[in-house]
Amino acid sequence: MKYSKDDVIQYVREEDVKFIRLAFCDVFGRQKNITIMPEELPRAFEHGISFDASAIKGFGDETRSDLFLFPEPDTLTPLPWRPEHGRIVQMFTHISYPDGTPFGCDTRSLLKKALEDAEKAGVSFTFGAEQEFYLFRLDENGCPTKIPCDNAGYMDISPEDRGENVRREICIALEQLGIRPESSHHEEGPGQNEIDFRYADALVAADNAMTFQSVVKTVAHLNELAPDFSPKPLEDAPGNGFHINISLHPFEDDGTFFHMIAGILKNARAMTAFLNPSEASYKRLGKHKAPRYVSWSAENRSQLVRIPAAAGEYRRAEYRAADPTANPYLAFALMIYASLDGITNKLEPGNPSTANLYTANAETLAAYEKLPETFREACMIAADSDFIREHIPAEILAIYCGK
Repeated sequence: MKYSKDDVIQYVREEDVKFIRLAFCDVFGRQKNITIMPEELPRAFEHGISFDASAIKGFGDETRSDLFLFPEPDTLTPLPWRPEHGRIVQMFTHISYPDGTPFGCDTRSLLKKALEDAEKAGVSFTFGAEQEFYLFRLDENGCPTKIPCDNAGYMDISPEDRGENVRREICIALEQLGIRPESSHHEEGPGQNEIDFRYADALVAADNAMTFQSVVKTVAHLNELAPDFSPKPLEDAPGNGFHINISLHPFEDDGTFFHMIAGILKNARAMTAFLNPSEASYKRLGKHKAPRYVSWSAENRSQLVRIPAAAGEYRRAEYRAADPTANPYLAFALMIYASLDGITNKLEPGNPSTANLYTANAETLAAYEKLPETFREACMIAADSDFIREHIPAEILAIYCGK
């Protein structure tokens, strides 16, 4: 349901809402929030709620520290794990300077701009997210260990799969938040899990990805477990991936669809610093079904981009290199701009790869470009990229890469 400002004020009054969480994220995609009382809601809509930006990495220093959060009413969501009496609701926000100028490091607003640019080009995109995470046990002091909650394998069932009940609780909470999970299962690693979402508009999908991690952390905590979304939690086990499924609308013909894929492939190396934003990210790539080379294919899971077996509204491309430490707003914005590059310039993706790039010989692999092998290399490529300079503000590039 889409709420207006008046609808939100009426809802808060009628549904015994006592606290309103205003959510946003830093440039790295870590969710933050301020909680206000219902009496402050009209002021929040009209004038915004100020906060100390200097305390958030990348948001400024003490010389210009005031920023304002403006709640977006159509994102109103009751939080399901709170008691019915004295309920808590959440809204996502946009961020402005005191004079009303949009804040340049508000990555949610950057994704909005990408959607506007896509609309001007006559296309739109939907996204489906697949995020993997580990569940670890706690020690006697309640601190996370590196001991997985189970030793189950891919799609195993209970009793070997001890994460089944946790995933069920997560999916129920997501549904209560209006987020539609498509499937959930145990992944290949011990204590590793995956929950996939039904596709949605890019902004909604990014909000959902942000909320998802918060829900997982809350539910895991209630079950006395610690979730881990890092790219490579265990050295000798599969890393955590953030598979990004992107669909093109209107889907007129395969030609435009393949132009989209070509644009993603062309800009893949430049985007990597934002889709794999830590040194640990590069310990995952090239291992356990995480791609290392710039390539595409149909169902081949050793490729960077694959086209899953699906038709009609489910026709999509799956980008397999990103990991869950990526900021979903930046990730989806870059995927949109890369797609537009391919569509506008009618780029071609070249021939699909049929090789298994995890087992191929050196001669076969020499035909493919590699993704960056370190975060430093990824940053150097990003800093030299016209594509990145056009679509990522200089402040954000500097925060990520020190450039």
